[in-house]
Amino acid sequence: QVSLVESGGGLVQAGGSLRLSCAASGHTFSLYAMGWFRQAPGKEREFVAAASRSGGSTYYADSVKGRFTISRDNAKNMVYLQMNSLKPEDTAVYYCAARLTTSGSSYYTGPSEYAYWGQGTQVTVSS
Repeated sequence: QVSLVESGGGLVQAGGSLRLSCAASGHTFSLYAMGWFRQAPGKEREFVAAASRSGGSTYYADSVKGRFTISRDNAKNMVYLQMNSLKPEDTAVYYCAARLTTSGSSYYTGPSEYAYWGQGTQVTVSS
């Protein structure tokens, strides 16, 4: 079982950048595919970005493609979400998630595909 803790959220002006971090502990991090999701008030949790176990395969929601970058450092048990050109509609609580998988190249985009979640970090983008 893996435990996840996000950090790096905050208040930023539109057009600005933030880097979210997710620290994993408790199990072999490199066995997990990772994802970032977000949930705005009154909305369902939505997929943002995903990475395979090595980070060699990544995938993004259309709404963040070209602005956000997911990366991971398996030596440090960390996954990151670099967010550039932020927009007010990016305002949400951001969650990292982990899925134990035997596939080295697969990534996952559905919330139900992940068994482990962090507590979330708030990102607020002002206009």
